[in-house]
Amino acid sequence: MSSFWVWAVALGLYALFLAWYVNWRGPLSAAEVADLIGRMKAAGIGHGGPDELPTLERFLAEDDGREFFMLNVIRMADGPVAHPATGELKPARQVMEGYTRMFLPALFRRGGHPALAARKVGGLVDTWGIENCPKWSMMGYVRYRSRRDLAQLVCDPRFGGAHAFKHAAMPQTFNFPTRPMIMTLAGPRLWVGLVLALLAALAQVGLLLSALAG
Repeated sequence: MSSFWVWAVALGLYALFLAWYVNWRGPLSAAEVADLIGRMKAAGIGHGGPDELPTLERFLAEDDGREFFMLNVIRMADGPVAHPATGELKPARQVMEGYTRMFLPALFRRGGHPALAARKVGGLVDTWGIENCPKWSMMGYVRYRSRRDLAQLVCDPRFGGAHAFKHAAMPQTFNFPTRPMIMTLAGPRLWVGLVLALLAALAQVGLLLSALAG
């Protein structure tokens, strides 16, 4: 019996991965943007100030259908903060887990994932033009499959309660969408394909050896 069927299985699994990981629906339409912004306004979304929704609306209207990465720079609260549900004082990072437990599964369902997270290990260097700069704690780089996925995540009512945990744990933050110009770390498109190819090759060798031994 031919053992090359394992490659068909590997290709099928990779196709399923790409079906989840890549945005195949194209850019947002004007009607979609209007609907999403309307839902955000109805839900009272716009905690970042008066410019947040107009900025987000421009970002959605200029959608190119491609993935993007959100840069998040965060200052965690220095001492204990009140838990949004119980009022109990707890470390900020522990309260933040209430947000990530809801955010990460919702992000994964939409083909997104954290690409990089790093905590600060020193003070500011090579910095100018900034007064009263916050004592930032960490940074995160999050991959989104598309701008549509970001907007739908923001509008998801099941995720709305998570923001209370984030606001309690992070007194200051800023973020903006980016597209990498140079990225030395290989993304999932490459390493998922390589892992599946390796497993298929090992399975084929195992089947061939089993056939020879029999």
